[in-house]
This record gives sequence, C-alpha cells and structure tokens, in this order.
Amino acid sequence: MNDYVSDIAFTPSIKVEQTKRGSRAKLQKSTENNDWLDAITGDLAAFIADRDSFYLATGSAEGQPYIQHRGGPKGFLHVLDEKTLAFADFAGNRHYVTLGNLAENDRAHLFLMDYANRQRVKIWGRAQVVEDDAELLTQLTTDGYRARPERVIIFEIEAIDINCPQHIMPRHDEATVRLITENLTARIGELEAEVKRLTEQLTSR
Repeated sequence: MNDYVSDIAFTPSIKVEQTKRGSRAKLQKSTENNDWLDAITGDLAAFIADRDSFYLATGSAEGQPYIQHRGGPKGFLHVLDEKTLAFADFAGNRHYVTLGNLAENDRAHLFLMDYANRQRVKIWGRAQVVEDDAELLTQLTTDGYRARPERVIIFEIEAIDINCPQHIMPRHDEATVRLITENLTARIGELEAEVKRLTEQLTSR
C-alpha cells in the first residue's frame, strides 16, 4: 500500500534515482506538505470541460506502452463524479490497440494539455470499456459532432498531478486566433477608412 498518492508514480526504483540525482529530499518535503490529488476538484472539472483533446496511455500485459491522441468537441471528456471520467469512443483507424491493451491490463493514464495557458494535468487510474450501454453512450455524445460513437471508456481516478508550466510552448486554438485576427482586420478597416477620409479632405482644398 502506498503512503502517499504520488507513490503511484514515485515507485521505490524511481525514488532511488531521485536520491542519486539529488531531488528526493525536496520532493519528499513537498509531498508531505501538499500531496497529489486523488479526486476531481471544481477547478479541475472546469479545466477538463474546456479541453478538446487529450492523450491516453495504455500498456499490454507485457508492459509494451502505447499512447493515443483523443480529440472531440470541448467537454467530450466528461466528469461523472469526483473519481470517475468517461468519454465516447469514436470510430477511428480500426487498429484497436487501446482496446486490446485494456482487455488484459486496465492501468491507464491521461495527459491533458492547455497550451494557451501553459498548464498540464496528468491523471493515473484504471480504465474499462463499456460496449452495451446505449443510454450512457448517448449521454456522452455531443450533438452535431460528425463522428460515430461506438462504445464508452470509463476511467477511475487514482492520482492527479497538476504539473508546472516549464518548457510548454504556448499555442492557441483556431477560434482564439480567428477572434484576434477578426478584431485586427476590423481595426485595419477603420484606419483605412479614416486615412481615405483625411486624404479626400486634403485633396478637396
């Protein structure tokens, strides 16, 4: 049994490396004062609701890792309760690597990025595939999104690490860039009209 939530990541082998490289004492003190979360808070629920993508990591029974990008409309990753997340699994390339891994190893990891605000959230847990719950699938499917939902993946949370912004390069989504450029284009139009008006005034004298 782990003494701290963060022990899900900081295994004995990892703590040996931390000690060897000089970071263990600081990390231990930080953990004692402010351990990782093991449940969704209100602020974190709002963060999740604003995401339109995340990365899902699974592994085979032998430990072969696999990371898959999942995308959809904002909020397609749903908070069912403080310990449970779920999302509709859309039809894709039909490789089924994630499904195959989860069939023999339910350990999984979610990596959520907010590039614009330079924030990342890492979530450890266990995932299960639900194939036969039409009501839940409908609940988790966003109206108007052009994708075919095939099943539900439910994620039970074990640990959450809200990580530092170091080395995250800011990026902005299309809607934000469009809003900024539309405002700039409108302002340029106003200035061009003003220049034209002033020019006409000068030439008419």
